[in-house]
Amino acid sequence: MLKSVALFGTSADPPTIGHKKILEELSKIYDFTISYVSNNPNKKHKEDISIRSNLLKTLIEDLDNPKILFDQRLSSKWAVESIKKCKKIYEFNNLDFVIGSDLIKDIFSWKNFDKIIKEVSFFIILREGYPVKSNTIKMLETYKVKFRISSTKIPNISSSKFRLNFNYSNLPTSLIDIVKKNNLYESTKPVE
Repeated sequence: MLKSVALFGTSADPPTIGHKKILEELSKIYDFTISYVSNNPNKKHKEDISIRSNLLKTLIEDLDNPKILFDQRLSSKWAVESIKKCKKIYEFNNLDFVIGSDLIKDIFSWKNFDKIIKEVSFFIILREGYPVKSNTIKMLETYKVKFRISSTKIPNISSSKFRLNFNYSNLPTSLIDIVKKNNLYESTKPVE
């Protein structure tokens, strides 16, 4: 029997309660969700990838759900490379690549976009404030991209918003002490 597998790469700078909700929702839909931290070539990251991956790993361990796996070996700044690694390591051919509705329009300019759309289907997570516009859907259909749109909406809580306002309630409980004790993201904290 084919297993349904979600591949969820994220920059997680830091992981927020939005990431936690996405992981929890994916575990209700898929047999397995495999997550990792990557460096997005279109973003400047505040903390080093080793710190961010440790935070995501801690979050996933705290979720204690055997259907959610953390595997940093899959990390690459290019989605196509992460997909190849995942298929090779896990021998899953049926993968859904998870992407937020705020980023779906960017996939058309991704490195090896033409190869990616042959390798995976996209599972689009709706993020509050970022609807999937009809022109984006038309482009997905024009390029014959296989995709589904999640019925679950994720609150508009992002890593960048956390870095702007330092609202610790946007972090999963298991990460708050780690972030505070290690003075992570301190240089982005507003001056009082």
